[in-house]
Amino acid sequence: MIEEGKIILSMLVRNESGVLTRISGLFARRGYNIDSLSVGETDDPHISRMTVMATGDEYVKDQILKQLEKLHDVIVVEAMDKHRLVARELLLIKVNVAQGSRSEIMEAVSIFRAKVVDLTPTSLTVEITGDRSKCDAFIEYLRPFGIAELCRTGITAIARGKDTLAPKTDLDDKYN
Repeated sequence: MIEEGKIILSMLVRNESGVLTRISGLFARRGYNIDSLSVGETDDPHISRMTVMATGDEYVKDQILKQLEKLHDVIVVEAMDKHRLVARELLLIKVNVAQGSRSEIMEAVSIFRAKVVDLTPTSLTVEITGDRSKCDAFIEYLRPFGIAELCRTGITAIARGKDTLAPKTDLDDKYN
């Protein structure tokens, strides 16, 4: 579930150097914070998909959308309906733990449907995927054991059902 006051933007952008800088710069120049950002190449190597989470009301959302639409690098941008999307986050978390005291962590790994991805005599690294609240709950459970390191991808989202993020015009028009 996406928190109230959060804006989820999904966009297709040119897969070129400097695009991320221009988009994040647009947010910074207008005083809007990016709460979460994920970006990756699509099935077309010339296009990347970005998911940006920010905080704001309808006015802020409309202003961000209007400004992003003006950028040459942005092929299409849409505000996602928080009630009609699938959103996930990836979390890698390393816990320093002795071999004899791992059973509680392993039980939590099972309950949270996480996966151990690295195991040494002194540490355990776990991968978990899910919505933000699931990742937060897992972090809070592991905190008393001593978190050595943690990294999160930020939210990535896709619309439910047949809705897709697609250019409204021919891509050749946008690239020229």
